[in-house]
Amino acid sequence: MYKTEDKKQLSFFLPFGGRLDPNNRWVKLSEIIPWNDIEVKYAELFPANCGMPAKPLRVALGALIIKEKCGFSDRETVAHIMENAYLQYFLGFEEFKFEAPFDPSLMVHFRKRLGIDTIIDINEMICKVKDNETDSNSNENNNQPPPAQSEVQAIPANVGASSTPTKNKGTLILDATCTPADIRYPTDLSLLNEARLKLEAIIDTLHLPLRGTLLKPRTYRDVARLEFLRVSKNRKPNRKVMRRAIGKQLGYLKRDLAIIEKLVELVGLDTLSKQQLKNFWVINELYRQQEIMHRTREHRIEDRIVSISQPHVRPIVRGKAGAETEFGAKVAISVVDGYTYIERLSWDNFNEGITLIESIERFKERFGYYPEVVLADKIYRNRDNLQYCKEHGIRLSGPRLGRPPKNRDSQMRKQEYLDAKERNAVEGEFGEGKRRYGLGLIMACLRETSETVVALQFLVMNLERRVRSLFWQIFKFLFHEFYLECLACKWSNLTNLKLFS
Repeated sequence: MYKTEDKKQLSFFLPFGGRLDPNNRWVKLSEIIPWNDIEVKYAELFPANCGMPAKPLRVALGALIIKEKCGFSDRETVAHIMENAYLQYFLGFEEFKFEAPFDPSLMVHFRKRLGIDTIIDINEMICKVKDNETDSNSNENNNQPPPAQSEVQAIPANVGASSTPTKNKGTLILDATCTPADIRYPTDLSLLNEARLKLEAIIDTLHLPLRGTLLKPRTYRDVARLEFLRVSKNRKPNRKVMRRAIGKQLGYLKRDLAIIEKLVELVGLDTLSKQQLKNFWVINELYRQQEIMHRTREHRIEDRIVSISQPHVRPIVRGKAGAETEFGAKVAISVVDGYTYIERLSWDNFNEGITLIESIERFKERFGYYPEVVLADKIYRNRDNLQYCKEHGIRLSGPRLGRPPKNRDSQMRKQEYLDAKERNAVEGEFGEGKRRYGLGLIMACLRETSETVVALQFLVMNLERRVRSLFWQIFKFLFHEFYLECLACKWSNLTNLKLFS
């Protein structure tokens, strides 16, 4: 159940006669986000009109934005909200409250409820806000101050399609990266040892109701641990030693799985907790994959499991200097006028070149026209993409296919240099997300919450750009007024000199 609150925050009461600074970053940020429009989509997630009312959208989304923007944990986020009046204003409270607004465990439900699709839609709403309207108004009338944030209108969906619908405008920048998950670096031996420990705990749980009536089956857990430590503590074990150790651990896993099957026939699976049951099914698949790779002497298999606690995480081969293989979700993005859009997010590795046509069509849906230039890596320059761009009059950056020309003119080299320099904007977005925000290490554990956290990172970066552009417009207006005063002062000084001369 959800109750829609269509009201505007007019005031905020502070004790001891206090007041809020209107130029505070959280106050400005609260004016940028279209809360009422987002709440309409949020209310659609609650079709039933029964049950306890859910937390308002502004509280749920605002708390997630605070967490990702400041890098807090869930408990720290609730503690900072309880202590900071500006954060409470950002969440839409009408007065300062000394108690916690909600339990920290609700943050997980917020991430599940909003989901990646809802966050992407919210990101689209924020990115549609026109940035250049203030600049155009200031150019038409330099003596007027910039409009308030509430007067800034959103771009209509069919903008640019009125007079010249076939004219291409704008630049689209494409690239992809991996968002690493918070897991231990996986090796086959360590995964099998972890799986063995979890299976031994499951055996203990299943045998507990049978204590006194049935002897506990022998698992050789002490011997298995010593064999694992003998190889893991070896600094550089050779392939033969490693293969023998993996084979032994697979034998222990096979024995434990057979014991569990016999115990389940006696006591059933209801004795296990939900987490133990999940681990049991994941370990079954892990054993199957590892047994096939060990038997065939291969190191690749479809949908390879690299983490028992996060079985959705997949290895993403990137070939980078720091880490050739990363473990997490792969996300393809597009950058238009400094704003970032998520084009595709997948836990399986994919060729980002296949996303070019989809990204261009989404660009057409957003702005009403095709881009004039697409800046991307060489991997995007396949024959299908080149043919598509040629049919729609789009210039795709990079050299042509085939043998490079013997003599490249200066104009071609200059164009390649300018394209590479402008394409650095997408690398800057990745760097900002991984260094300043949490894109470099996703701390969420569940599949859906991890996807929501990745989408929130780009949403927060777009909000930061909106705030910077707002302050930049105010700065340009003040600087322009100061420049006019200097010109007027200089002209008056020159007039006085002429009179006295």
